[in-house]
Amino acid sequence: MDEVTRLGNSLIQHGDFSRRVYLMKLDPADLPEVIARMRSLSTRRGYTKIFAKVPRHHAAPFLSAGFIREATIPRFFHDGDTGDFLGLFIDPRRADPGADGPKIRRILDLAATGSASPAGGSEESVFACLPEDAEEMSEVYRRVFATYPFPIHDPAYLRETMATHVAYFGIRRRGKIVALASSEMDTAAGNVEMTDFATLPEYRGHGLAKRILAVMEEKMRSRGLFMAYTIARSLSAGMNITFSRRDYRFGGTLINNTQISGRIESMNVWYKELKS
Repeated sequence: MDEVTRLGNSLIQHGDFSRRVYLMKLDPADLPEVIARMRSLSTRRGYTKIFAKVPRHHAAPFLSAGFIREATIPRFFHDGDTGDFLGLFIDPRRADPGADGPKIRRILDLAATGSASPAGGSEESVFACLPEDAEEMSEVYRRVFATYPFPIHDPAYLRETMATHVAYFGIRRRGKIVALASSEMDTAAGNVEMTDFATLPEYRGHGLAKRILAVMEEKMRSRGLFMAYTIARSLSAGMNITFSRRDYRFGGTLINNTQISGRIESMNVWYKELKS
């Protein structure tokens, strides 16, 4: 798996898995040196992209260094500042979505059609996962994703993140977990990433992800978080439609950004204000 570490006081993820450096959380005190350090790391390791998630008022040094703005989320931070999702393509070929480009546009067009719909309900209720569920959760993730950017296949990782900053939710059918998702909370910034959606193949098509998402929104709203977002696989029609129908807005596409299930994929950013 790619490594999560620090450059100065800024949190990054990097490795051969996605062949990139991902600046997950910037410490402004590291500017502008952190940009050169990420470039140097990319050169040494042969990475082909640097991806940075930063406040708009700190974006200028990145843009001057050749980064482009791939996606934005207004009012992403507590102070009302916009969140910029910036990309620097070390290898220009990675900036080309290739044959995926038309498919991405078709899926976005499909997601834009129709109106918002309620989550609906059924005999199963959404539950908050506990540490004792980690083994079964990891099995679900192993079945759904051959590879993944973070080690969600590892029960120890699930328990560790559950104890710190991630709330996991699921649906059971006949006693076994059939669908999962998580809320990765940044309480200091006031936002939460809705991520790690997985439904076992035989249970897809029943709106389980939408029902989990609706519950996660309510739980995160009650915790005082005000902006929800996701970085969804651009070629997953179901996930893009799910977020669109829950009134999320499209923020942009991160080209050839993340390795999932054996290939580097482009990702779509969607966001929604969690109004009280």
